[in-house]
Amino acid sequence: MATEAEGGSGFNIHPMDQFVIKPLFGGEHISWYTPTNATLWMGITILAIVALLVWGTRGRAIVPSRTQSVAEVIYGFVYKMVEDIAGKEGLKYFPYIFTVFIFILFANVLGLLPMSFTTTSHIAVTGTLAIAVFVSVTILGFVKNGVSFLSLFWISSAPLALRPILAIIEIISYFVRPVSHSIRLGGNMMAGHAVIKVFAGFAGALGLGAVAPIIAIMAVYGLESLVVVIQAYVFTILTCVYLNDALHPHH
Repeated sequence: MATEAEGGSGFNIHPMDQFVIKPLFGGEHISWYTPTNATLWMGITILAIVALLVWGTRGRAIVPSRTQSVAEVIYGFVYKMVEDIAGKEGLKYFPYIFTVFIFILFANVLGLLPMSFTTTSHIAVTGTLAIAVFVSVTILGFVKNGVSFLSLFWISSAPLALRPILAIIEIISYFVRPVSHSIRLGGNMMAGHAVIKVFAGFAGALGLGAVAPIIAIMAVYGLESLVVVIQAYVFTILTCVYLNDALHPHH
C-alpha cells in the first residue's frame, strides 16, 4: 500500500538511474567490448575537444576568432599552472597534463546537457585517470632521483624521534592519493547531478505549483556549472603538485 501511495502521489524519483551504464544497441549483458552510453559520451567528449583545439584553431589567425580565443585561453591557463607549480622542468610534461585537464573539463561540461551521460561520475573513469597520474609520477620520481626519491617521506626538519612516525604517515598518505584524487572528482559530479534530478522529480510531481523546485534547479544548475570547471582545475592542480614532488622530492 505504501508503494502504491508513493506511485500515486507522483513522487517516483530515482536520481541514481542517470548513472547506470547501458548497452547502446539493447540487451543486458555488458562485456569489455560492448559500446555503452559511457562509450558514446566519451567519444563525444573527444570529438568536442578536437572541434575546439583542431578545427577551431585551424586558421591560426593573428587576430583570433572566438573559438581560437577560447582554445588559447585554456592552453595559456594550464601552461601557467604547470609552470607556477612544477617549474620550468615541469613544462616538459605539459601535453599530458593539458590532455587530462581538457578531457575532464569537457566531460564535466557535456554532462550538464539534458539527456547526457556524465562519464566523470564513475570511479572507473576517474580512478583510471588518477592511477595513471599516480603511476606516472612515481616512476618519474625514481627515474629522475633514484633512491633519493624516498626522501619525500622523510621529514628532515622534524625532530628525530618523530621522523619514523611521520614517515609512516607520509607513505600512507602517498598511496591514498589515487583514491582521494578519483573520489573527489567522481563524488562531486555524482552528488550535484543527483540533487538536480531530485528537484526535477519534485517539479514534475507538483505540476503548476513547482515554482520552488524550478528555482532550486536553476540555483543548483548554476552552482554545478561552476563546480564542473573547479573540479577539472582541482584534479589538474593536484596532478601538478604530485609532479612537483616527483621532480623535487627534497623541497
